[in-house]
Amino acid sequence: MTVRARPPVDPGRIAPARNGSAAFARIRLLLVLCLVTVAAGGCGFHLRGAVELPFPSLYVNVSGASQFGTDLKRALRASNVRLTENSKEAAATLTILNELRERQILSLGGQGRVREFQLRYRLAFQVTDGKRVITPPTEIVLKRDISFNDSEVLAKQSEEALLYRDMERDAVQQLLRRLEATKVASR
Repeated sequence: MTVRARPPVDPGRIAPARNGSAAFARIRLLLVLCLVTVAAGGCGFHLRGAVELPFPSLYVNVSGASQFGTDLKRALRASNVRLTENSKEAAATLTILNELRERQILSLGGQGRVREFQLRYRLAFQVTDGKRVITPPTEIVLKRDISFNDSEVLAKQSEEALLYRDMERDAVQQLLRRLEATKVASR
């Protein structure tokens, strides 16, 4: 039996091939990330960022006890608007005229039991500057559908509360966008 000896393996010759393929994979990954970034920027995508309101200071006439009022004031502070304690010190006054939660039956089951509700959140607001109305009374209406089951009443009540909370957050964002689009005439 003849045993043939293998030629000695040069470790320097194998290592670059492995490092080369790893380097190629890194370069390819970097290229893909760059392409995704350029494509996302090219299509107009950008993070929402802070809202730029047309007035430097604002008095918000809303109940401090409501979660909506707390969220609204927090969002306004984040947009670099100075909130005042007095309407005379502010460039504009935001008045929440009405905040209403409604529930309407959408469908009934075979035995006349409710199967679906539509939840509505209505928010009416107005912006004034003391002398004139900047934004006339405007209403934001948000709707969500929810199925209902008599055997899961507590779970459905929790789901309903979460949906209303979600609608309040959406209303804050919509209100900020509408305030941002407000045109204020120069004095």
